[in-house]
Parts: sequence; structure tokens; C-alpha cells
Amino acid sequence: MWRKLFLTGATGLALAAAVDRCDCDPANPDTLKIRACSLTNEAGKQPETLEVFFLKDVNPRKANRTLALPRKIVAGQMHELRHLSAAERNKFWREAIAKAKELWGDNWGVAYNGVKVRTQCHLHVHIGKLLKGVDSGKAIYVRRVEDIPVPKDGTGLWIHPAGNRLKVHLNEQICETVLLR
Repeated sequence: MWRKLFLTGATGLALAAAVDRCDCDPANPDTLKIRACSLTNEAGKQPETLEVFFLKDVNPRKANRTLALPRKIVAGQMHELRHLSAAERNKFWREAIAKAKELWGDNWGVAYNGVKVRTQCHLHVHIGKLLKGVDSGKAIYVRRVEDIPVPKDGTGLWIHPAGNRLKVHLNEQICETVLLR
């Protein structure tokens, strides 16, 4: 019951802060000064040859989190997984999961929030320690990152190890709550 109340409250807070439109435009640096475009701004600072980069989450309430981000910028709209080519997406997942394993061993989780609760325009996933006992909703098992589905309806997903497979939880909005803050 407490988890349900926490998730309900967290979802309400996230919805209150969610981005409903994206005006990030690297050609206009003033647009990158707003909070919703701060990750797009960081992506623009990365070398163009870098495809994936990592940032420590600056939110003090998420001290144990790292973000994985693609260098690729999609101006003027919410940047989603579907905007990456299959090759870009596979590389993104491989690098995010490798970083998660490096940081958290076998207790890692990677979470991609749905568009209704995102506070940043630029695509990013949260990397952290998976909380014990979390499990929810619809999930599938995959053996390869190439088999991780791409949400087409604006929902998020979260991934964690399950033996020699990956367990992918689908059709959720707020996914990062399964990770240690």
C-alpha cells in the first residue's frame, strides 16, 4: 500500500513539472537556458564524434543516479527513443547497460520515463541501483538489446537483469521510482 501511495504522489508531482512542449533549438542559444532544455544544452557541448555520454544527476534528491544521453539532438520536439535509428538505439542501450553494470554490479536498473512525466526535452535514461522487491505491470524477457521494444505511445519502460536475460517492464509513465534515489 505504501508503494502505491508513494507512486501516486510521485506521479502527481512529475505531472505537475512535466514538459508539454519543447522549444529547444541549438541555433538559438537563448532557448537552451530554460530548465527543460538543459540536457539538450549539455548534448550540444559534447564532441560530435561521441554518440552516448553520461552525466551525474544534478538533482540532490537523486544523489545515486547517473543519466545516459545520446549526443544526437532533435530540435523543437520531445526527443524520444523512436527518434533514434535501430543502430543508434542499440548502441545507446549497450552503453547505458554497461555503465549500469559498472556502477551497480548485478543490482542495476535503467529507467526511461514516459513523455507525460518528463521534465526535460532531450532523451535520457536514469541509471541506478534497482530497489529490492519492485515488479510491476506488463513485462517481457529479452536476451539482446536489439529486442528491447520501442515505446510508440509515449509510455516509458524500465529494464533490469533477470539471470542471463533482461526483464523489460512496459507501458508505464513514471519509471525511475524503481531506482534508489
